[in-house]
Amino acid sequence: MWLWLKTQNIFRNPKTVLRIMKKYDLLSEIRRRRKWLQMGQQVYKYRNLLNREFHADRPNRKWVTDNSYIHTGQGILYLSMIRDLYDNSIVAYKTGTHQTVHLVLDTIRLAMQQEKKRVAVELQLHSDQGFQYTSQAYFNLTQAYGITPSMSRKGNPYDNAMAENFFSILKTECIYRHKPATFSEANEMIDRYIYFYNHERIQLKTGETPLARRLST
Repeated sequence: MWLWLKTQNIFRNPKTVLRIMKKYDLLSEIRRRRKWLQMGQQVYKYRNLLNREFHADRPNRKWVTDNSYIHTGQGILYLSMIRDLYDNSIVAYKTGTHQTVHLVLDTIRLAMQQEKKRVAVELQLHSDQGFQYTSQAYFNLTQAYGITPSMSRKGNPYDNAMAENFFSILKTECIYRHKPATFSEANEMIDRYIYFYNHERIQLKTGETPLARRLST
Protein backbone atom coordinates (compact mmCIF):
# COMPACT_ATOMS: atom_id res chain seq x y z
CA MET A 1 0.00 0.00 0.00
CA TRP A 2 2.76 2.47 0.86
CA LEU A 3 4.29 1.88 -2.56
CA TRP A 4 0.99 2.74 -4.22
CA LEU A 5 0.71 5.88 -2.09
CA LYS A 6 4.13 6.96 -3.36
CA THR A 7 2.81 6.82 -6.92
CA GLN A 8 0.15 9.30 -5.80
CA ASN A 9 2.83 11.59 -4.32
CA ILE A 10 1.77 10.70 -0.79
CA PHE A 11 4.86 9.87 1.26
CA ARG A 12 4.37 8.14 4.61
CA ASN A 13 6.41 5.78 6.73
CA PRO A 14 5.42 2.12 6.07
CA LYS A 15 4.83 1.61 9.80
CA THR A 16 2.43 4.56 9.84
CA VAL A 17 0.52 3.10 6.90
CA LEU A 18 0.36 -0.28 8.64
CA ARG A 19 -0.92 1.27 11.87
CA ILE A 20 -3.70 3.13 10.03
CA MET A 21 -4.67 0.03 8.08
CA LYS A 22 -4.91 -1.96 11.32
CA LYS A 23 -7.09 0.75 12.88
CA TYR A 24 -9.63 0.58 10.06
CA ASP A 25 -9.35 -3.20 9.51
CA LEU A 26 -7.86 -2.81 6.04
CA LEU A 27 -5.14 -5.43 6.29
CA SER A 28 -4.81 -7.85 3.39
CA GLU A 29 -5.54 -11.51 3.92
CA ILE A 30 -2.63 -13.87 4.56
CA ARG A 31 -2.12 -16.48 1.87
CA ARG A 32 -2.56 -19.97 3.24
CA ARG A 33 0.28 -22.43 2.88
CA ARG A 34 -0.62 -25.03 0.28
CA LYS A 35 -0.53 -28.76 0.96
CA TRP A 36 1.32 -30.34 -1.94
CA LEU A 37 0.19 -33.60 -3.51
CA GLN A 38 1.92 -35.64 -6.19
CA MET A 39 -0.73 -37.15 -8.44
CA GLY A 40 -0.82 -38.94 -11.77
CA GLN A 41 1.63 -41.15 -13.61
CA GLN A 42 4.67 -39.81 -15.37
CA VAL A 43 4.40 -40.19 -19.16
CA TYR A 44 7.02 -37.93 -20.75
CA LYS A 45 9.72 -36.23 -18.73
CA TYR A 46 11.86 -33.18 -19.52
CA ARG A 47 15.01 -31.99 -17.77
CA ASN A 48 14.66 -29.32 -15.09
CA LEU A 49 16.42 -26.58 -17.06
CA LEU A 50 15.00 -23.76 -14.95
CA ASN A 51 16.53 -25.23 -11.79
CA ARG A 52 14.78 -22.66 -9.55
CA GLU A 53 16.55 -19.74 -11.22
CA PHE A 54 13.46 -17.54 -11.07
CA HIS A 55 14.87 -14.53 -12.91
CA ALA A 56 15.40 -13.55 -16.52
CA ASP A 57 17.45 -10.75 -18.05
CA ARG A 58 14.89 -9.94 -20.75
CA PRO A 59 11.23 -10.57 -21.56
CA ASN A 60 10.01 -13.82 -23.09
CA ARG A 61 13.06 -15.85 -22.24
CA LYS A 62 11.75 -17.83 -19.26
CA TRP A 63 8.07 -18.64 -18.87
CA VAL A 64 6.44 -20.76 -16.18
CA THR A 65 3.06 -22.36 -16.63
CA ASP A 66 0.54 -24.28 -14.58
CA ASN A 67 -3.19 -24.74 -14.16
CA SER A 68 -5.42 -24.44 -11.12
CA TYR A 69 -9.09 -24.58 -10.25
CA ILE A 70 -11.69 -22.05 -9.13
CA HIS A 71 -14.73 -23.26 -7.18
CA THR A 72 -18.02 -21.75 -8.32
CA GLY A 73 -21.69 -22.41 -7.65
CA GLN A 74 -21.87 -24.18 -11.02
CA GLY A 75 -18.84 -26.37 -10.45
CA ILE A 76 -15.08 -26.09 -10.97
CA LEU A 77 -13.58 -23.67 -13.48
CA TYR A 78 -10.03 -24.51 -14.54
CA LEU A 79 -7.48 -21.77 -15.16
CA SER A 80 -4.33 -22.22 -17.22
CA MET A 81 -1.77 -19.41 -17.34
CA ILE A 82 1.75 -18.49 -18.45
CA ARG A 83 3.88 -16.10 -16.38
CA ASP A 84 7.04 -14.36 -17.57
CA LEU A 85 9.86 -14.45 -15.02
CA TYR A 86 11.37 -11.21 -16.33
CA ASP A 87 8.62 -9.00 -14.92
CA ASN A 88 6.20 -11.60 -13.44
CA SER A 89 3.49 -10.50 -15.86
CA ILE A 90 0.78 -12.90 -16.98
CA VAL A 91 1.50 -13.35 -20.67
CA ALA A 92 -1.60 -15.41 -21.44
CA TYR A 93 -4.37 -17.33 -19.71
CA LYS A 94 -7.34 -19.49 -20.61
CA THR A 95 -10.23 -20.95 -18.63
CA GLY A 96 -12.38 -24.01 -19.19
CA THR A 97 -14.90 -26.22 -17.46
CA HIS A 98 -12.75 -29.31 -18.08
CA GLN A 99 -9.10 -29.95 -17.27
CA THR A 100 -7.80 -30.96 -20.68
CA VAL A 101 -4.63 -30.88 -22.74
CA HIS A 102 -6.36 -28.49 -25.14
CA LEU A 103 -6.71 -25.88 -22.39
CA VAL A 104 -2.94 -25.85 -21.95
CA LEU A 105 -2.25 -25.88 -25.69
CA ASP A 106 -4.63 -22.97 -26.30
CA THR A 107 -2.83 -20.98 -23.59
CA ILE A 108 0.50 -21.49 -25.36
CA ARG A 109 -1.00 -20.55 -28.72
CA LEU A 110 -2.44 -17.35 -27.24
CA ALA A 111 0.88 -16.41 -25.63
CA MET A 112 2.78 -16.91 -28.88
CA GLN A 113 0.16 -15.02 -30.85
CA GLN A 114 0.28 -12.04 -28.47
CA GLU A 115 4.05 -11.88 -28.14
CA LYS A 116 4.80 -12.71 -31.80
CA LYS A 117 8.33 -11.58 -32.73
CA ARG A 118 9.16 -10.44 -29.20
CA VAL A 119 9.80 -14.00 -28.06
CA ALA A 120 13.47 -14.71 -27.39
CA VAL A 121 15.31 -17.16 -29.62
CA GLU A 122 15.86 -19.47 -26.64
CA LEU A 123 12.54 -19.57 -24.79
CA GLN A 124 12.13 -21.99 -21.90
CA LEU A 125 8.65 -23.02 -20.77
CA HIS A 126 8.71 -24.61 -17.33
CA SER A 127 5.90 -26.75 -15.93
CA ASP A 128 5.23 -29.44 -13.37
CA GLN A 129 4.68 -33.09 -14.28
CA GLY A 130 0.94 -32.79 -14.86
CA PHE A 131 -0.53 -35.03 -17.55
CA GLN A 132 -1.08 -32.07 -19.89
CA TYR A 133 2.64 -31.29 -19.96
CA THR A 134 3.75 -34.88 -20.46
CA SER A 135 1.48 -35.43 -23.45
CA GLN A 136 2.55 -35.95 -27.04
CA ALA A 137 0.44 -32.96 -28.11
CA TYR A 138 2.35 -30.69 -25.72
CA PHE A 139 5.65 -31.96 -27.08
CA ASN A 140 4.52 -31.41 -30.67
CA LEU A 141 3.34 -27.85 -30.03
CA THR A 142 6.46 -26.74 -28.19
CA GLN A 143 8.59 -28.18 -30.98
CA ALA A 144 6.52 -26.37 -33.59
CA TYR A 145 7.08 -23.03 -31.84
CA GLY A 146 10.73 -23.68 -31.07
CA ILE A 147 10.07 -23.66 -27.32
CA THR A 148 12.35 -25.62 -25.00
CA PRO A 149 10.31 -27.45 -22.34
CA SER A 150 11.56 -27.61 -18.76
CA MET A 151 9.94 -29.65 -16.02
CA SER A 152 9.95 -29.82 -12.23
CA ARG A 153 11.52 -32.82 -10.61
CA LYS A 154 9.24 -35.46 -9.15
CA GLY A 155 8.28 -34.60 -5.58
CA ASN A 156 9.71 -31.07 -5.84
CA PRO A 157 6.71 -28.73 -6.21
CA TYR A 158 8.80 -25.69 -5.32
CA ASP A 159 10.60 -26.11 -8.65
CA ASN A 160 7.55 -24.37 -10.11
CA ALA A 161 6.95 -22.05 -7.17
CA MET A 162 6.53 -18.90 -9.28
CA ALA A 163 3.54 -20.35 -11.11
CA GLU A 164 1.93 -21.51 -7.88
CA ASN A 165 2.70 -18.15 -6.29
CA PHE A 166 0.46 -16.36 -8.77
CA PHE A 167 -2.47 -18.68 -8.13
CA SER A 168 -2.05 -18.09 -4.41
CA ILE A 169 -2.13 -14.32 -4.93
CA LEU A 170 -5.16 -14.50 -7.22
CA LYS A 171 -7.18 -16.66 -4.87
CA THR A 172 -6.27 -14.74 -1.71
CA GLU A 173 -6.79 -11.25 -3.09
CA CYS A 174 -9.75 -11.99 -5.34
CA ILE A 175 -11.50 -15.38 -5.36
CA TYR A 176 -11.62 -16.10 -1.61
CA ARG A 177 -13.15 -12.68 -0.94
CA HIS A 178 -16.24 -13.46 -2.97
CA LYS A 179 -16.96 -16.97 -4.17
CA PRO A 180 -18.32 -16.72 -7.72
CA ALA A 181 -21.78 -18.15 -8.25
CA THR A 182 -21.37 -18.95 -11.95
CA PHE A 183 -18.66 -19.70 -14.50
CA SER A 184 -19.41 -16.35 -16.12
CA GLU A 185 -18.90 -14.48 -12.86
CA ALA A 186 -15.65 -16.33 -12.20
CA ASN A 187 -14.36 -15.45 -15.66
CA GLU A 188 -15.19 -11.78 -15.12
CA MET A 189 -13.40 -11.80 -11.77
CA ILE A 190 -10.32 -13.43 -13.30
CA ASP A 191 -10.27 -10.99 -16.22
CA ARG A 192 -10.51 -7.96 -13.91
CA TYR A 193 -7.92 -9.24 -11.48
CA ILE A 194 -5.31 -10.19 -14.09
CA TYR A 195 -5.71 -6.76 -15.70
CA PHE A 196 -5.24 -5.18 -12.26
CA TYR A 197 -2.27 -7.44 -11.53
CA ASN A 198 -0.48 -6.64 -14.79
CA HIS A 199 -1.27 -2.92 -14.98
CA GLU A 200 -1.80 -1.63 -11.43
CA ARG A 201 -0.47 -3.95 -8.73
CA ILE A 202 2.96 -2.69 -7.66
CA GLN A 203 5.53 -5.38 -6.88
CA LEU A 204 7.62 -4.92 -3.77
CA LYS A 205 10.86 -6.15 -5.37
CA THR A 206 10.74 -3.80 -8.36
CA GLY A 207 8.64 -0.92 -7.06
CA GLU A 208 6.58 -0.93 -10.25
CA THR A 209 3.84 -2.89 -11.98
CA PRO A 210 4.72 -5.86 -14.22
CA LEU A 211 3.79 -4.11 -17.47
CA ALA A 212 5.51 -0.86 -16.46
CA ARG A 213 8.72 -2.84 -16.15
CA ARG A 214 8.01 -4.70 -19.39
CA LEU A 215 7.32 -1.57 -21.42
CA SER A 216 10.43 0.17 -20.13
CA THR A 217 12.67 -2.57 -21.54
